[in-house]
Amino acid sequence: MSRKRPDDRSWRRTEAQRPETASSRWTDRGQTTQDFAVGIGIFLLAIAFVFSFLPTIMMPFDSSVSGAETAQADRIADRIVNDTSTGTSNELDEDGLDPYNGTTLTSELGLRSSGDTPIDNVNVTVMNISNESTVGSTDNWTGGETYADQSAASSARIVTIDDREERCDPACRLIVRVW
Repeated sequence: MSRKRPDDRSWRRTEAQRPETASSRWTDRGQTTQDFAVGIGIFLLAIAFVFSFLPTIMMPFDSSVSGAETAQADRIADRIVNDTSTGTSNELDEDGLDPYNGTTLTSELGLRSSGDTPIDNVNVTVMNISNESTVGSTDNWTGGETYADQSAASSARIVTIDDREERCDPACRLIVRVW
C-alpha cells in the first residue's frame, strides 16, 4: 500500500512542522563554558579528595603515640615545674632539677615498671631556647631514657632557671617525652 507523493516541494514538512521527539528536543541546547568549568571543577575536587584520604586508609589503625601518652607527658612536665618552682612563675630551682638527671626516672615520677625494667619510657631535657643547646650544672640537664628521635608524645614548658651563670638567658625549654 504505497501512496504516491506529489512531486511538488510544498508537500515536504518543514522543521517547524516536524513532530518533537526526544532526539530533536535538545538539539538547540549547547554546553556553555560555565557548565564545562563547573563540571571539571567538581571532578578535580573529587579526585583531590580521594588522593588526600587514600594514605590514611592504608595506614595501620593503631598510632604509635596515643592520647594517654600525651596526657602523661603533660602531667610529668607540670609536676616537674610545680616541684622545682622557686615561687616565681615558671622559674625553676637549679638544685631542684638534680633528682631528674638520673638514668631512670621511674621511681621519681611514679611511672609503671616491671622490676627494674620501665614500662613507660620518659626523657626530661632542659634546653636553651636561643641556641637549642642542652644546659646543666655538670654535663647537662637531661634525665631518663635516651631519646633517639623515635615516635614519642612530648610536652614543653618555657622556664627560667634560678642560677648565677645565666645559662638560660633569655629562657629555657623544659621538654618531657614519653614513649
